[in-house]
Amino acid sequence: MESGRTVDGAPPRPSATADDGRTRDRVSALLLEHGPQTATELAERLSVSPAAVRRHLDALVASGRLEERLSRDLHRGRGRPARRFHLTDAGRSAFPHAYDDLALTALRYVAASGGPDAVRAVAEQQLAGLEARASSAVELAVSVSSGAPVDRAQALAAALTAEGYAATASAISGGGQLCQHHCPVAHVAAEFPQLCEAETAVIGRLVGTHVQRLATIAHGDGICTTHIPGPLRPGNRSTPARPVPGERAAHRSLAGSRTAPSTSTTPTNDRERTPA
Repeated sequence: MESGRTVDGAPPRPSATADDGRTRDRVSALLLEHGPQTATELAERLSVSPAAVRRHLDALVASGRLEERLSRDLHRGRGRPARRFHLTDAGRSAFPHAYDDLALTALRYVAASGGPDAVRAVAEQQLAGLEARASSAVELAVSVSSGAPVDRAQALAAALTAEGYAATASAISGGGQLCQHHCPVAHVAAEFPQLCEAETAVIGRLVGTHVQRLATIAHGDGICTTHIPGPLRPGNRSTPARPVPGERAAHRSLAGSRTAPSTSTTPTNDRERTPA
C-alpha cells in the first residue's frame, strides 16, 4: 500500500474519532448560535437521526460541555416537558474569545496614561480577591499542620487549582516548589510582566517567606515554577538557578539589602543542638 493510500488506491477516510469531534463541535456551535435545543431539533439541523445525535449529546454531557434540562413549551400546553440541551460555562470557554485583546488594550491605555506603576497597581488590585480567598484556605489547612512554608505551599496549590491555575507543590532538598500548569493571563503577562511580579509577591505572602520565580508560562516556559526556600542548615543550602528575567533585578536588589551570612561555625540561634 502506498503511503497515504488504501489498498484500492482511494485516499484514507478520516478516523471515526475525528468525525465525532467535528460533529460535536457543530452541535456546540448550534447551541451557541440558536440557544438551548432538543435532540430532535439538533438532528434536523444536522440532517441526522435523533438516535445518532443523542450519542454525541451524551458524550458532550459526560465531558461537561453540555447539560440537559427539562423545560415546558407554552405551545405544548400540558404535555410532557421537553428535554433541552444547554451549553455550560466549560462548553462556552471552548470557543474563541477576545478577552485577552480587551485586557491588552486596557493595560496599554493604563501604561500610556500612568506608566508602569499604574499597571502594577492594576495587577495588585486584580489579585487582591484571589489572595483573600487563597489566604483563608491556606490558614485553614495549616491550622492542623506545622505551618512551614512548604506545608503552606501544599495548601496554596489546592487553593490555586480551585481558581483555575492547575497548581501542584512538592518538597525538594532545598525547600519546595510550587508549579502552576496553567496561567489564565499568560498572553497579557507576556507584555506586562507586572502581573507575574504581583503574583509572585502574593505567593510569598501566602507561604510566609521570600520566594523566587524560576520560570513562567508568559516567558515561554511550559510551567510557572516558584522556588520556596526551606530552613537553612549547614551543608544544605540551595540557590535556585536562572530566575526568569523579570525577577532578576528584584532578586539582586533584595540580595543586596541582606546581611552577608556568617562564616562562623558557631550556631546563631537559641535552639539546642545535639552534639555530633
